[in-house]
Amino acid sequence: MRENEMIFGIRAVIEAIQADKEIDKILVKRELQSELSRELFAVLKERDIPVQRVPAERLDRLTRKNHQGVIAFISSVTYQKLEDIIPFVYEAGKNPFIVLLDGVTDVRNFGAIARTCECAGVDAVVIPAKGSVTVNADAIKTSAGALHVLPVCKEKNINQAIRFLQQSGVKVFAATEKAVDVYTQVAYEGPVAIVMGAEDTGVSSENLRICDGLVKIPQFGTIGSLNVSVAASVMVYEVVRQRMNESV
Repeated sequence: MRENEMIFGIRAVIEAIQADKEIDKILVKRELQSELSRELFAVLKERDIPVQRVPAERLDRLTRKNHQGVIAFISSVTYQKLEDIIPFVYEAGKNPFIVLLDGVTDVRNFGAIARTCECAGVDAVVIPAKGSVTVNADAIKTSAGALHVLPVCKEKNINQAIRFLQQSGVKVFAATEKAVDVYTQVAYEGPVAIVMGAEDTGVSSENLRICDGLVKIPQFGTIGSLNVSVAASVMVYEVVRQRMNESV
C-alpha cells in the first residue's frame, strides 16, 4: 500500500470523512482513547465504513509518519449506488445484468471477476460495505483496468441489495452446491442478477433463502470447489449465451 493511498492522523481522517472521500476502511490503535478519537467515532456512526482495532505496531509498519493511532485507506475508485444504476439501465432500454459478491475477500479473484464482467457487459458488480474485498491497486491490476470502467456498488449488505433488485423487477439466482438445478437448466430471462459466494463458505444461508433460484455448476473431480473467479465466469457467460440465443 502506497502512502498516497492512506490518510494519517485523527483530524485529517475526520475531515476526509466529512468531505465524503471514498474510504475503504480505517485502522485504529487498539488502546486509543481521547476526546478527538471520540469525535472520530461520532462521525463514523453515521457511515458504513469498516473500522478495525489493531496493535500500534501494525500502524507503525504502514507508515513512519505521525499517524496518531489512526490510518484511513482511500478507495481507488468512486463507488456507485445500485439504486442509481438500475433505473439508468432500464432507461437505456436494457435488461439489467448484475453480479453480487457475498463474502469474497481475495482481491485477485475480485479483479479477475471484474475483468470477466466488463468483457461480458455486466452492468455492475455489488460488494458489501463490510467483510468483503475493496477496490485497491492489486484488484485493479488483476482486472486489467476493468475496475476503472465497470461500476462497483458498495452496499450496506448483500441481503438488502438482493431485496432491492427483486423489488426492481430483477430475478436473483445464487450459485451454490446446495442447489438441485444445474446452471444450464435454468432460463435467465429478462433482468437478472447472479450471486457468487466465497470459496470456503459460499453464499450465506440468509441470502440463499431469499433468492429466486439456486443453481449449481456440476463437478466430477475430487477437489471441493471451483475457484470463485472461474465459477463466476461460467455463470456470467451462460447468461450471455442465453441472451445471444434470444436475440437471434
